[in-house]
Amino acid sequence: MALDLNDFSTDMTEKEAVCSSRKLRIGIIGTGGIANSHIKSYLKQRDAEVVAGADLIPGKAAQFFERHGVEARAFEDYREMIDTMDLDAVSVCTYNSTHKECTIYALEHGLPVLLEKPMTVTLDEAVEICRAEKKSGKIVSVGFQPRFDGNMQMIKKIVESGELGKVYYIQTGGGRRHGIPVSWSTTFIEEEKAGIGAVGDIGCYSLDLVLNALGYPKPLTVSGQMTDYFGKDPSSYAKVNKPECAEMFSVDDFASAYIRLEGDIVLDFRIAWYMHLDTPGDTIIMGTKGALRIPSTDCWNGTFHKPMTVYRDVAGLPSQIEVPLIPSDGELFDKKIRSFLDAVITGGKAPVPTCQILYNQAIIDGIMKSSKLGHEVQIEIPEI
Repeated sequence: MALDLNDFSTDMTEKEAVCSSRKLRIGIIGTGGIANSHIKSYLKQRDAEVVAGADLIPGKAAQFFERHGVEARAFEDYREMIDTMDLDAVSVCTYNSTHKECTIYALEHGLPVLLEKPMTVTLDEAVEICRAEKKSGKIVSVGFQPRFDGNMQMIKKIVESGELGKVYYIQTGGGRRHGIPVSWSTTFIEEEKAGIGAVGDIGCYSLDLVLNALGYPKPLTVSGQMTDYFGKDPSSYAKVNKPECAEMFSVDDFASAYIRLEGDIVLDFRIAWYMHLDTPGDTIIMGTKGALRIPSTDCWNGTFHKPMTVYRDVAGLPSQIEVPLIPSDGELFDKKIRSFLDAVITGGKAPVPTCQILYNQAIIDGIMKSSKLGHEVQIEIPEI
């Protein structure tokens, strides 16, 4: 029987957003790069207002609000902001290394949190957040906006339809030919602040892409390797004229791993900030009845721009069917913000829950440990 693409039709009708009877009062912790996207999206929401922000760099939060034309209180200590302001929720947009402390403090003070990715640097930190979330009764939603893209959702629908059969092997990853992120800040390349490099910055997106499609099976073992050959080479920064970054570089610029998942699934992963290739390969999901090819992108932080292909045997003959691209129906970041606000208003579940991203973080943590030890490691996730 031929594969019918109508089986995968997606209803892209925009769901009507829940609207609060009053404006939700939002605080932003960390007013650096990604916070600009948060405040722009909050400003588009008719039932939310950003009333406060905190940044440990003196004057930075005030300049942030002035730049966006927002009247809000500026703080240098997020704890003072939370203690003194009447807030309904916060966005945590700080260095990776401070995600845990900021998120837990907000939860302990009764505030839902929209936490930027990666969730944390280590698995232990992610576990602490999950436990604090459970204790507080408030939600933490992790900032994976690709979840709201129609094409990304189609991947999950194809896998769940059973058309591929039992999935047994996945290849995923991506990366930039030249793209260590230092054009506006060195935050991403310093271990003290970022904790992890390419594997946490864009690798977490690639992992979420496939793990979400599979229903987030538990990771069991990891054999991984992380390198920094390009990050420590001054010539890698020629385009931005910042050769001094080579001396500051203290994270990974490339990572690869062989990961065993529950259900006898193998995940072959690689990610890069800098490489001589244009791509390390498409994402491939292989099953006992068919396979799916998803065209590679450099970051996986949005959508993709070439059609996917399903490979099947039809009437005994090898066949392939192109899955048409779904047109964009709005800014993904706005959808991320809106879904979080809707959950806050209704008391609903987190749009991107920590119970899933905990497994994402466990894999990243396993890659780090395996790379340091030089051999495969078991992944042990404590009870929450």
